[in-house]
Amino acid sequence: MAEIDLNADLGESYGAWTLGDDDSLLDAVTSANVACGFHAGDPSTMVRTVAAALDRGVAIGAQVSYPDLVGFGRRDMELAPEEIIADVLYQIGALEGITRAAGGHVAFVKPHGALYNRAARDPVVAGAIATAIDRYGAGLPMVMLAGSTGLQTAADAGVKVVPESFADRGYTPDGRLVSRRERGALVTSPDEVVARVLRMVTDGTVVAIDGSVLRLGARSVCVHGDTPGAAALARRVRTALEDAGVEVRSLG
Repeated sequence: MAEIDLNADLGESYGAWTLGDDDSLLDAVTSANVACGFHAGDPSTMVRTVAAALDRGVAIGAQVSYPDLVGFGRRDMELAPEEIIADVLYQIGALEGITRAAGGHVAFVKPHGALYNRAARDPVVAGAIATAIDRYGAGLPMVMLAGSTGLQTAADAGVKVVPESFADRGYTPDGRLVSRRERGALVTSPDEVVARVLRMVTDGTVVAIDGSVLRLGARSVCVHGDTPGAAALARRVRTALEDAGVEVRSLG
């Protein structure tokens, strides 16, 4: 039987500012990428998100980012590898402390936004994240874009990797995500999203914006938590996968 993890970015509210319907989304996904305060989230939001995820048996991952609250972590930064290592260690440690206090554990690490996109193509940045994970020492897997340079870099560094695909993002012919500044970055039709995910999981491929077919081999699929109607979309995706005989299970 085919199997897949379904993940989403969660815990991205900040103070009085609320983003997304986390409780509804947690009912549909199997892994939660919890913001650790660098691009979104705050200690109280992290506590609430972790508790809600544990209540539902959803795996908890550290969604690590550049220090970019104003830009939501979507602005690229020129940081030295040692800065990235320190930032990633800080964020994993913060989430692990909160999760352990609630009786759980952090199960994986996933970069966010610009850090993710940079790591996917830049072996220096991917290597810095992998080094942080290795130094942390819990054997945590790194979730990274399927087929990317960053995924291979982390694997070569001895870090467990989880190839990931995106339900609602367009792909370039060379396997990158289409920039959010460009046409075709987002797939907005729920029917198309569901069909794409079924193809990703059962056939291992996706159609890029030029019509070419890319082989992905993803182990996890991301539905963005800040997409309008994200919870309903995630439920549709999960139902379609289960109806197709796919086991939807977490990374934890």
